[in-house]
Amino acid sequence: MAKYAWMYRLGLTPWERPGATSGAQLDALLAREVRELSAGPGRALDLGCGRGQFTPELVRNGWEAVGVDIVPEAVEAARRKGPAEITYVVGDVTDLESAGLGTFDFFLDIGCFQGLGREQRAAEGRGVRALAERGAGLLMLAFGPSRYQWMVEGASRAEIEAALPGWELLSAEDAETSGMGWPMNRTSPKWYRFRRIAD
Repeated sequence: MAKYAWMYRLGLTPWERPGATSGAQLDALLAREVRELSAGPGRALDLGCGRGQFTPELVRNGWEAVGVDIVPEAVEAARRKGPAEITYVVGDVTDLESAGLGTFDFFLDIGCFQGLGREQRAAEGRGVRALAERGAGLLMLAFGPSRYQWMVEGASRAEIEAALPGWELLSAEDAETSGMGWPMNRTSPKWYRFRRIAD
């Protein structure tokens, strides 16, 4: 928490830069989730929502959206930005079960998982599994490991799958990088689509 709170205070939020250029790709991916999830759009959780850059996209696609982030200042900024029908909660993605959020049909993780350590990633995985309805979906954007790891944290496909037992990987697709800037555009970012499978 301390690292991200400090970066928000200094205005160093490089994770917010790619949003404008990835919008069309994100819209298409969310629309596909709505079509393919058997229950249609229900409750969705934006993991590590920050200042709510992407959470409104869930609402625009028909979801009842909740955003969770560990930095209170970021959550307050998201609340001010709105829209009012989104619920923003201060909480830890590595301890989701204690946050009293209820269950969800869909999870969105844009750049949150990759910034966690191995044990924290496993804890996030346990949390989303516990909060997932049967057949729930999970969409994750993650940068890959690269020589710029000291600047831009990343995660491999194997690391992501290892942290998400009980989820089936449906696809791993290259993310649009044209507006990301250096060095993020050199990290081979991918969109990972998962579906919750029965125990």
